[in-house]
Amino acid sequence: MTLPIDRRTFLHSTLATTAVLAVGGAEEKKPKLKLAVKYDMIRVDGSIEKKLELVKSLGFVGVEMNSPSNIDKKEAVAARDKTGIAIHGVIDSVHWRDTLSHPDEKVRAKGLTALKGALEDAKTYGADTALLVPGVVNKDVTYEQCWERSSAEVRKAIPTADKLGVKIAIEVVWNNFLTKPEQLIEYIDQFKTPLVGAYFDCSNMVKYGVKSGDWIRKLGKRMLKFDFKGFSMAKFKNKENPWVAIGEGDEDWPDVLKALSEVGYNGWATSEVAGGGRKELQDVYARMKRVLQQ
Repeated sequence: MTLPIDRRTFLHSTLATTAVLAVGGAEEKKPKLKLAVKYDMIRVDGSIEKKLELVKSLGFVGVEMNSPSNIDKKEAVAARDKTGIAIHGVIDSVHWRDTLSHPDEKVRAKGLTALKGALEDAKTYGADTALLVPGVVNKDVTYEQCWERSSAEVRKAIPTADKLGVKIAIEVVWNNFLTKPEQLIEYIDQFKTPLVGAYFDCSNMVKYGVKSGDWIRKLGKRMLKFDFKGFSMAKFKNKENPWVAIGEGDEDWPDVLKALSEVGYNGWATSEVAGGGRKELQDVYARMKRVLQQ
């Protein structure tokens, strides 16, 4: 026999259920991410198409290419179109050598040419960002000099970026420059254009003491993309190789995901590890899926 339910009990039960569902919905909210690898992580013999087919079969949807490189760009574009794997970004691969902060203006000029070339390659590939390490602070270059010189060179590249519709994504690395989120924000904001943004590495910055999630919250819409690996602070302090497999480092992934949701980031998430053949890349994909809860 069905017992009657009075109105007050019904309303109380309904409100309680709604509250639980609301809390559950909030907890389940997570960013929609597109998983990618650096192209050089695909360590198998064969054509570009074969390599892209491999990562596609594993579940990845994009790659990032180096520039300059010995890649046949026409072949890469054809492979992109054939496989459906996006070339979402380009990496300026000479920014550590021909730095935009170098004391020699001729070296800076070479670095600027390389950056413009990366922007051109990005356009060719259909990518929307060119990753740039803007400069290096060392015994020959002070922080202030790095800021001034690199800023001047980036400004020279902005017209090219504008013409091509490709953004310059400033990456944070171990270059003794822009090691705090406030510094990166100030650096980006000085250009007063959405054509310059941040490429945040969730693993590189762990050693500096600010949680990756807090970097993301502070960067907000300035963050164009992010990549990651695995960083162990204990190994770093013991002067061992601090780079570990994805998911085995000190990154606070639940907080990273929470921060991504808070700033409304839905986009590319790219791994930056050794890679390998099918077995190794399959493991990378599984680890990315696990930490990113995709």
